[in-house]
Amino acid sequence: MGADARFFPVGTPPTLGEATAIAGGELRGDPDRLVRGAGPLQEATGEEISFLDNRRYAKLLPATRAGCVVLSADLLGGLPEGCAAIVAPRVYLGFARILARLHPAPTPSAGIHPSAVVDPTAIIGDGVEIGPLAVIGARAEIGAGCLIGPAAVIGEGVKLGEGCRIGAHASLSHCIAGRLVVLHPGARVGQEGFGFAVTPQGDFETMPQLGRVLLGDRVEIGANACVDRGSQGDTVLGPGTRLDNLVQVAHNVRTGQSCVLVAQVGLAGSTTLGNSVQMGGQAGTAGHLSIGDGAQIGAQSGVMGDVEPGARIVGSPAWPARETLRAFATLRRLAQKPG
Repeated sequence: MGADARFFPVGTPPTLGEATAIAGGELRGDPDRLVRGAGPLQEATGEEISFLDNRRYAKLLPATRAGCVVLSADLLGGLPEGCAAIVAPRVYLGFARILARLHPAPTPSAGIHPSAVVDPTAIIGDGVEIGPLAVIGARAEIGAGCLIGPAAVIGEGVKLGEGCRIGAHASLSHCIAGRLVVLHPGARVGQEGFGFAVTPQGDFETMPQLGRVLLGDRVEIGANACVDRGSQGDTVLGPGTRLDNLVQVAHNVRTGQSCVLVAQVGLAGSTTLGNSVQMGGQAGTAGHLSIGDGAQIGAQSGVMGDVEPGARIVGSPAWPARETLRAFATLRRLAQKPG
């Protein structure tokens, strides 16, 4: 059973030959056969395409009824008779690109809903869709082909590059965004960071937060994630960086290109990430740390110090992964000793 057409309209069905070109693979089958949908191995029908990228599920391949499967060459032996194959160097990526052809992202329907509020000084590019109850502030600039969802708020002076998609109830202030930036519903970008001074009486006075948020091209921010603006400098998310739902990025954080922060990650103020850093769910950092290029930080890790490029760390406090696993094993053996 493929995707529900009520929610995921099907684009122009590709032929297997076209699908193979999209995936960058080699076809074993009829290139003129059409692909009308996609589904998992155990559910796909003869007009649908599926994929196999994990040997754990190889046992499902001989019984699949899919018309075609995207897989690697070493798994071809399990393919049932009559099932076509696309042998791709990167199976998951190839399948993702075929899905994007089958179910393309919705294109904006150019126009401004009558209930939206658009300041007369705002600059609206060609082909922009602005949904019901959305608010576009003074001097905001909305690039061509952007989609602004229902009740989204684009603050004064905010600039969005071409092709951005801003989900329902999301908001941006004090922000300059590049092209193809995506905010999922409820995301918050540009609000005050958590900064305050303590008075002699022990009260708190807010430290003015005078920086911005700079979002590189293709940055994606998940539902209900928060990115605070800088205090004096800027908060910066590098091109291609992805934030999952419920991520918190504090003021003056800077990430390199293509970083991935999984759900409930928290970055304290002035943390700096290199390129291609990956952080598992619920991991967090202390402030003013530097995390090197390509570092991998395991789920629920508590990072208290700088991390070298390429390091793999886990635990709280976070140590190199091998050291942490050895420590856990030693602790378990101690706990099992009698007396």
